[in-house]
Amino acid sequence: MGSARNGWRRRDTYIVAVDVGSTSVRCCVYDRAAKIKGSSSKPIKMLYPKPGWVEVDPETIFEQFVGVVKEAVEASKLHMKQIAAMGISTQRATFVTWDKRTGKPFHNFICWQDLRAVDLVRSWNSSFIFWLIHQFSSLLHSFSRQKRFLAASVIQFSTQHVSLRLAWVLQNIKQVQKAVAEDNCYFGTIDTWLLYKLTKGAVFATDYSNASTTAMFDPYQLCWSGLISNFLSLPVSILPPVKDTSNNFGETDRSIFGTPIPIMALAADQQAGMFGECCFEPGDVKLTMGTGTFMSINTGTKPHTSVTGIYPLVGWKIGSEVTYVAEGSAADTGKVIQWAQQLGFFSDVDETGKMAQEVQNSDGVFFVPSFSGLQAPLNDPYACASFMGLKPSTTKVHLVRAILESIAFRNKQLHDTMLREINVPIKCIRADGGICKNDFIMQLTADLLLCEIEKPKSVDMSCLGAAFLAGLAIGYWNSRDELKKIRIVDKIYKPQTLLHHYKPTIQNWELAVRRSMHWYNKTKQE
Repeated sequence: MGSARNGWRRRDTYIVAVDVGSTSVRCCVYDRAAKIKGSSSKPIKMLYPKPGWVEVDPETIFEQFVGVVKEAVEASKLHMKQIAAMGISTQRATFVTWDKRTGKPFHNFICWQDLRAVDLVRSWNSSFIFWLIHQFSSLLHSFSRQKRFLAASVIQFSTQHVSLRLAWVLQNIKQVQKAVAEDNCYFGTIDTWLLYKLTKGAVFATDYSNASTTAMFDPYQLCWSGLISNFLSLPVSILPPVKDTSNNFGETDRSIFGTPIPIMALAADQQAGMFGECCFEPGDVKLTMGTGTFMSINTGTKPHTSVTGIYPLVGWKIGSEVTYVAEGSAADTGKVIQWAQQLGFFSDVDETGKMAQEVQNSDGVFFVPSFSGLQAPLNDPYACASFMGLKPSTTKVHLVRAILESIAFRNKQLHDTMLREINVPIKCIRADGGICKNDFIMQLTADLLLCEIEKPKSVDMSCLGAAFLAGLAIGYWNSRDELKKIRIVDKIYKPQTLLHHYKPTIQNWELAVRRSMHWYNKTKQE
């Protein structure tokens, strides 16, 4: 019959998971078969106070979080006392600082797409000190042959890193400077802020997966990096303690949901999605196509050291076991689709796949999806988005096809980089995210990668991963083997066309990409 909790038998209890993504806050209530009993979602209102600045109001995020939990439980026709545990998945590299004593934020969340630190990034990347670090690291590599020193000899800062945006805050917001001097400042990514608010300030912490995405955490030593903190003058005192991903983080304050709910997992959304896809073995790959594209490969118990921007991250830490992933990303995926829709290229996103198939090719038109620069393996924050090859015969359908093709081409770039860099055979590719609904992109990606790609029945994989991590922590599910059995695949995309048909097209697209690079540097000089 199971043990009782708050008067309910174990078989009558459920797991609630919340995913705070880049565009929405979504909550799902799961039963023991990982079926969704009820759900709720609210759009995130992005704020753009200045060109290149991207923010979200912290208090609004918390209110939306509480709201979707209440609505999802109500939609499930359950009582809050039937919720056995909560798991939280959050977008990464989005942060805020706040007053220790009052809990009030000093500023809005500064989102991962934010470009306010671009001049600071440029300054550091071209500085004499950074040049010395590159030279010294190269020298260390020549003596030790350790690849991590080779990676350090070519590493560049990026606006997507929390480190430089936090440095910008410390240099430009006097209120934060004063609070740091008075030891009255907390820093946190979204997970830390929500945990703090849900426990009414009782718990200040993060987990290894979230910490490892800040570019302030040492994945080799599994601690905040004193070197980077000293290098950028970032005070370690404001950083939260780092705990296991599947772990007892405390309980929600009784006043919020009417009953305390154990918070048993915090996870970064991409790593949570990987856990939800059951990518538990080295060589398992998750391809997420949402607002951005993230391709992650399980590298086992050792972090991968890259020279092309494929970052080593902590996938999850459970007890003494640490699982690492290597990740490459493209910032503009769903964002590109939304932009094209706003311009009137189409009215319904679901139409785009059929539109692309109305023509045999893009008529020599190429699109570079680079509103936020280009990430691995090109790593150029100054690249611009562009159409090239326009001609009088170009139609709206050609433009749509070129946009969709560019997403698949970036997938191939990331995949090929991983094959070159990572000495772990790729076992399977599992895709998730809203763009997975587009059959044209999915099939073209499978054709270009020459791999089968599995699409799950549920697209809420970050939610599911957070639920799995929380459920394992309380014994709701007993093992990862049990999780594999309840995972449902909706469709498998198998390679159908020969890659050489697309080789000339890809080569021309790569030429278009090269011509789009360093654009903002050029225009600034002119």
